[in-house]
Amino acid sequence: MADLNRSGTYDSIFFLAIILFAFVVPTMSTSAAESFDDPTPRGALGRRPKIVLLGDSLTQLSFSPSLSGWGAALADAYQRRADVLNRGMSGYNTDWYLRYLRTEGGMEDALGCGEDIVAAVVFFGANDASHPELNARQHVPLERYKANLKEIIGMVKEATGGRAKAIVVGPPPVDHAGRLRYQVERYGDKATGELERTLELSGKYAAAASEVAKEVGVPYLDLWGEMQQEASSPVTKGDQDETCEKEEPWARYLSDGLHFSREGNNFVGECLLQLFQEEYPDLSVTPCPRTGFWGNSASTCLGLQQSGPWHDVLGNAESVEKAFGDSKEGASG
Repeated sequence: MADLNRSGTYDSIFFLAIILFAFVVPTMSTSAAESFDDPTPRGALGRRPKIVLLGDSLTQLSFSPSLSGWGAALADAYQRRADVLNRGMSGYNTDWYLRYLRTEGGMEDALGCGEDIVAAVVFFGANDASHPELNARQHVPLERYKANLKEIIGMVKEATGGRAKAIVVGPPPVDHAGRLRYQVERYGDKATGELERTLELSGKYAAAASEVAKEVGVPYLDLWGEMQQEASSPVTKGDQDETCEKEEPWARYLSDGLHFSREGNNFVGECLLQLFQEEYPDLSVTPCPRTGFWGNSASTCLGLQQSGPWHDVLGNAESVEKAFGDSKEGASG
């Protein structure tokens, strides 16, 4: 009798196991598939996520097509997945940018997208590092620069509810020969021949930016060091002029000793995309392995869903209906 009861118990357990396998496991699989297909919810009302670029002229000019701007490179990489917003302000230092962010209009302009912002590039220091006497107007003392950077990063975090992934970029190196030549080209006989920005000063502010990034726990792009390390072959401006001064190898990254050349912009764009891949892999886009395009069905990004179905899945009426099945009929009239 005991054996019979035990056998009945085993049968009941086996039956329950079959039910659990039939209903619970498929539900778990479906949930996992849904989270992979749509890993990051759309913004409010389906708005596209945003990546915001905060900085000075090195950021404002980053959308320049003639210079292959690094911001444009990011916009290209995130096409259909995130809008890249350029909020660079030419000539600004961290003092002035903070004052702008503290105004209602400035905060709305730069960070008004709030929780739609998934990443922010904070890129200051080129103006802050100006010589305290030769360019007192733009100079910001080192410790205040560090405090300003922290506050700007904090404002990004607060405005986005802590969602945004931040990257701090330090100022690039300054090419002395390029700056002096620029003075002559712009001011002619009135050029002072004195350097209002120097390699040494920019290096100190780059080191300070690195310290801030480490303190707040965000990745740092050391352009000051990486540009000098990457360049290996000497470059001479104006090969036809025998009296031309020979410049540093990395001078090719700068158009006037301070701002980026086309090659410099390419370098910055590649470095930032690499940093996203290393530090924020969920926000990194892998281009199509066959074409190299960033925005087709063979490109991938775990953390950002593309807007709209890829055209590959659109064919006959049935496939179109399936792809846009949740659209509102008659919404236009």
